[in-house]
Amino acid sequence: MKISIVGSGYVGLITGISLSSLGHRITCIENNKDKVFAINNGKSPFYEPGVDLALKSAIKKGLLQATESLKEGVINSDITIIAVGTPTIDNKIDLTFVKKASEEIGRALRESKKYHVVTVKSTVLPGVTEQVVKPIIEKFSGKSIGEYGLCMSPEFLSEGTAIKDAQEPDRIVIGQYDDKSGMEFAKIYNGSKAPIIFTNLWTAELTKYTANSLLATLISFSNEIARIAEATGKVDILEVWKGVHLDKRLSPINGRVRIKPGVLKFILSGCGYGGSCFPKDTKAIASYADELGIETSLIKSVIEINNTQPIRTVKLLEDVLGKNLAGKKIAVLGLTFKPDTDDLRESPAFPIINELLSEGAIVFGHDPGAYKEGVPPQLSNLGISLANSTEEALKNADGVIVVTSWKEYTQLTPKFFKENMKLPVVIDARRIYNRSSFTNAGVIYKGIGL
Repeated sequence: MKISIVGSGYVGLITGISLSSLGHRITCIENNKDKVFAINNGKSPFYEPGVDLALKSAIKKGLLQATESLKEGVINSDITIIAVGTPTIDNKIDLTFVKKASEEIGRALRESKKYHVVTVKSTVLPGVTEQVVKPIIEKFSGKSIGEYGLCMSPEFLSEGTAIKDAQEPDRIVIGQYDDKSGMEFAKIYNGSKAPIIFTNLWTAELTKYTANSLLATLISFSNEIARIAEATGKVDILEVWKGVHLDKRLSPINGRVRIKPGVLKFILSGCGYGGSCFPKDTKAIASYADELGIETSLIKSVIEINNTQPIRTVKLLEDVLGKNLAGKKIAVLGLTFKPDTDDLRESPAFPIINELLSEGAIVFGHDPGAYKEGVPPQLSNLGISLANSTEEALKNADGVIVVTSWKEYTQLTPKFFKENMKLPVVIDARRIYNRSSFTNAGVIYKGIGL
């Protein structure tokens, strides 16, 4: 099938690459000509493991191309997927890009005589596809449902493993306005072994928010328990989670084999979640509930715990160095919200750094992926020094906070910290080091949940 995708950011491009692997011909529509040029030359505009290799393969096979012409892309395709951004502004979802895409798709469909399915893959609140996208398309196309199809199919990608997530999905949710829309859209997944759930538009929209809010809740719950462990003393939260994770309802036993589900990664304590999904989606669903008159005490608590967790990480440093950090050099290892991505959005590193700067600390940051292709504005305007290596970041530092569990950080030894730092004070905000080996080597080690 011929598929056009409006928006060639993270969701759009990954979706396009995965669908091309099923043999479909993909046209990625992007209004940024530099991105179009990069994509057509096999270079992703963002970092993600395996994405450039998969993109080059799709282009070489003639299955994927990028263009600035939305009209051309839509008219020459059977299905159009909306994959533009839906940022949260003042705790409310911003539909500016979705509305613009819907209008332009409508204008293009006015000149098309064949049945065409429009599918929203952007994360939108319940009702948006039917009450916002549909009227706009119909206004500018002059067509009604039956002449075109309408679906909402949320994405469930995880940064760092997105290519595999897209090519080997664990489920496909198709919200359909009518049966014809859903069945036509489902054809793009012929050959996929993933279970397909057909539902209505509103349910599909809420499914995405529910999935992300649940995982965010597990993280904040884990951090709340870590706070109890810290206040109790004589408790290591890692030992607590070892005991909890072995519950057969969390880690089932299949014969003699213990299965360790991926959800256990979210039942661990750290300095908080970040990224492009969890923060904005929890805020958006809480705001939406407020409009409905529903009190979401749990979700709001999840947000509050996450907002304050990074500052508690700085408190661990102050427990060692004192509350006056003025003039002290502090290294922050990890600026992206998680490893294997260059995504800085809502990273807990930022509130940590801002707190350090407010106390007069001299901050050196390092990250293996955040500024590989040049320093982004979020970092250039931050007021910190960016190191080219971990050695440079740690040189003569009075303390270090390890924020992101990049593989190269997990391999750092107590000796490395002692040799490079003025004072070997290590704050492990992701609990990636062995506490005993660090303390036995003479490193002053503190971590979340200790």
